[in-house]
Amino acid sequence: MSSSIAKKVLNKNLHSAKKGKNDEFYTQLEDIERELKHYKEHFKNKVIYCNCDDPRVSNFFHYFSYNFEKLGLKKLITTCYKNQSRDLFSDNKSEVAIYLEYNGDKNGDNVPNVEEIGVHTLKDDGDFRSQESIELLKQADIVVTNPPFSLFREYVAQLVEYDKKFVIVGHQNALTYKEIFPLIKENKMWLGYGFKGGASHFINKHYEDYATAGDHKDGMIRVSGVTWFTNLEIKKRHEDLMLYKKYSPEEYLTYDNYDAVNVDKTKEIPMDYTGAIGVPITFMDKYNPEQFEILGTSDNGLVDDKFKKTQGLTKEFVDDYYKAGGTGTYKMGNPTAGYYKNNIAKMVYKRIFIRNKKL
Repeated sequence: MSSSIAKKVLNKNLHSAKKGKNDEFYTQLEDIERELKHYKEHFKNKVIYCNCDDPRVSNFFHYFSYNFEKLGLKKLITTCYKNQSRDLFSDNKSEVAIYLEYNGDKNGDNVPNVEEIGVHTLKDDGDFRSQESIELLKQADIVVTNPPFSLFREYVAQLVEYDKKFVIVGHQNALTYKEIFPLIKENKMWLGYGFKGGASHFINKHYEDYATAGDHKDGMIRVSGVTWFTNLEIKKRHEDLMLYKKYSPEEYLTYDNYDAVNVDKTKEIPMDYTGAIGVPITFMDKYNPEQFEILGTSDNGLVDDKFKKTQGLTKEFVDDYYKAGGTGTYKMGNPTAGYYKNNIAKMVYKRIFIRNKKL
């Protein structure tokens, strides 16, 4: 199977996960360790809650329980959707759901022994939205987990509602969700340090892994574009992006429908341009709020049937366009910014609009 066909099949399978709970990917311990080493100062004397993790097999529970004393934790709580079998893929067929509570080492061996871990039965199914899980959430200081991608909007909304600190796994596409982007723009949420190479291997039996032989791991699936989201302060987000290119109108073309120049790669952001700049969503991995201001995003667009070019970034523009007799097709989630080059219309994909604050 060719790589392009394989990617299409994989994307189709991942999309189908939204219809069930198949997108509950289990995170590798090495990826957890690589990210959480940057947050150790935040964990001291805190209650950590992992509410999308089977506590007997979760690597999040493993990391925090085995490092409980080293991190100076106050308490560790883990819950998951109804699943009491040790089989990682028991399909949630257990009659009851449980949650585990760990308050640290009692016998001096610095190991979370079975007798030191409190096991409690839940009346409900353990879903993070259940009232029992919400009551546990209220106890927490910091939530750390890998929530189902298909429920990411709802999951983040709950964290915001209860004013919780968090370090969670998600897909970079979530940056442009209408429920998530305002949090990014208002500096209430940002990207963490990320996965090595912008991709990670997750334990999940539901999909065939089409990763290359050199990047294939048995029993796991490689997912690109995944990252960490947090609202805990980290050094990374205060580091300036080093810019080296100078602006020229010949190289940096202006969008046909918005007064901003297009940049295809973050490293090519012009160092001396004072106006609006359209950058790909991968820019957010380098975003420093002291260096750049986020102006908005190209959430949607209108493709004009006659001129075959995008015609607007806002609902208001679209409404006015139709009132004026426009006949274009309004398309959500499609390429939404365009420009002309050599008299040929060019379409570019989702863009975040920024401005350099230091000029």
